[in-house]
Amino acid sequence: MRILITGASGSGTTTLGRAFSSEYGWDFLDADDYYWLPTTPPFREKRDHDTRLEMILNGLEGSENAIVSGSIMNWGLKLENSFDLIVFLCLDAEIRVKRLKAREEERFGKADPKFLQWAYEYDSGPSEGRSLARHTNWLSQRSCEIVRMEGDLSIFERVQLLVSALPNKQLQ
Repeated sequence: MRILITGASGSGTTTLGRAFSSEYGWDFLDADDYYWLPTTPPFREKRDHDTRLEMILNGLEGSENAIVSGSIMNWGLKLENSFDLIVFLCLDAEIRVKRLKAREEERFGKADPKFLQWAYEYDSGPSEGRSLARHTNWLSQRSCEIVRMEGDLSIFERVQLLVSALPNKQLQ
């Protein structure tokens, strides 16, 4: 089984994916690890499209149960249509940006104002990248079940909602 957890930056996709995979022993892949080239500082250079798609598909190959966190819009239908369930996290911009600012300051000593502005504009639609409208349109084109998790729920609550959304309510 494959699950995608997606949403705006700062909504908790990676946190939920790691928590679930840790609790239930599933493989975990973070889309950012495939999207970005390793640089210092990180998140400066994008990996080319074909390479990242091949890398993530290879990472999923042979995995009986896997969770992918992050945005994979426009990566390719072979990946985009390979999920059994998609979880879409919805969280208020103020909370998301506060989280991102704290995370960036902890990791790098400061937060990039341009990145925070881009993240804040998700609901209204930034000029490039992820936006609520783009995500909603992308989700409407998927054929698997989609579960929306709204609000600032605890990790425990999110994991329990994810468990209850699993087809056949089985964990393997």
